[in-house]
Amino acid sequence: MIEPLFIRKKLEEFLLEDIGYQDITTESLNVEKTVTGEIVSKEGGVIAGLDIALTVFEILDPSVKVQKLKKDGITVTEGEIICRIQGNGKVILKGERVMLNLLQKLSGIATTTSKYVEKIRGTGVRLLDTRKTTPGLRAFEKYAVKVGGGFNHRFALYDMVMIKDNHIALAGGIKKRQSNR
Repeated sequence: MIEPLFIRKKLEEFLLEDIGYQDITTESLNVEKTVTGEIVSKEGGVIAGLDIALTVFEILDPSVKVQKLKKDGITVTEGEIICRIQGNGKVILKGERVMLNLLQKLSGIATTTSKYVEKIRGTGVRLLDTRKTTPGLRAFEKYAVKVGGGFNHRFALYDMVMIKDNHIALAGGIKKRQSNR
């Protein structure tokens, strides 16, 4: 799992990017009421990032109630209710897009990963991810790969040596080292 402080910091950044200094449409509504919403699967797939995504509401208003009906790693079919959210309607409107986008992206990665993992099952091959991730979302995307049954390779450039063609080109090639024996 990802460090909760990291999750919170990233989600605060995402919310700040989306809301800015205020949600002018939502704030213009002259209504204060509690609403209940459901997150429903639009197609089948593997759930990933539900707890992460729902943290959006903890940040915006800790009084928002969440009833999780599914959890990460579970395969759902079209039309299944994943969770229910109840709270101030304005708060839910402010956070829904960040929450949904993150949940959809991570579930899509987990779903695709699980399909490839299924294709190679029994071959002795492991499916690994790369560093080729969306800027700012690497930890979340790598988490989704694991939920989908894949494995994480290196997280960043500091993890291990990996010589690629562009390194070889920059160095002018690879030479065989002479043995001193």
